[in-house]
Amino acid sequence: MITGIPQSSTFKWTYRAYITLFFIYLALPLVTVCAFAFNDSVFPSMPWDGFTWDWFFGTETPRIGVFHERPILRSIVTSGFVAFWVASLSVLVGTCNAFLFVRHDFPGKSFLYILMLLPLIIPGIILGISILVFSSAIANRLEDATGLWFDGLRPGLILVILGQFSFITTFATLVISARLQKFDPSLEEAALNLGASKWGAIRSITLPFLFPAMAAAAVVAVLMSFENFNTTLMLVGSDAPLTVTMFDRLKLGSTPVLNAVSLLLMLASAALGLLSLVLRR
Repeated sequence: MITGIPQSSTFKWTYRAYITLFFIYLALPLVTVCAFAFNDSVFPSMPWDGFTWDWFFGTETPRIGVFHERPILRSIVTSGFVAFWVASLSVLVGTCNAFLFVRHDFPGKSFLYILMLLPLIIPGIILGISILVFSSAIANRLEDATGLWFDGLRPGLILVILGQFSFITTFATLVISARLQKFDPSLEEAALNLGASKWGAIRSITLPFLFPAMAAAAVVAVLMSFENFNTTLMLVGSDAPLTVTMFDRLKLGSTPVLNAVSLLLMLASAALGLLSLVLRR
């Protein structure tokens, strides 16, 4: 709604009702999942049979809680491991990309920038299949030539990390580049005039200025890594991250444990999202 244009009271109330219904539509499924995480029933559906903590702390079958479900806990650790490496690589490469695109002009810069943005518009499942086919072809050629087995090019955590890194680094680059464009280059020039080396000026002046954006990019990378499913599904091996583990559980039928996991993920995502906003400010 354009506030500068006079609007009738009917239009204003209609607009407010639309906004209210829209946010209810977005929040209602999440609220339902959170509610059924505490339902005293082995089925995640109505009717409401009472309040219970069993789906978080239960220890007896069939009420084993999420904190005692070893497969779930193992997959959370796996997702954390993947997210750590994806975030680290994305921030490192994203920072280098930011300096490349903001500070330098060279032939083919526009083409390279568009190439960097391509993973954002390619469907995740297509990206995963492409990486799997490409890495498998390289592995087959290397194994035929050397007789060695290249596990890193086969489905597994290394491919999952590389697959997620291939598109998450684009987000990190955009976040850090936006911050770098606000930097005053005269501060670096002043440091150079005072005897600092080029790397010393960047390390002591530019990188501290970029730190809020780098930290925010790391938080975003962790969130995107944890929730990624399409690309991960195509590249996963025997060690499945949380999203793939939950998908496998759903094929056998949903249980309130998955609702409990979803609630914990929502709380963690909200906390990290708030942290990202604070760091960017």
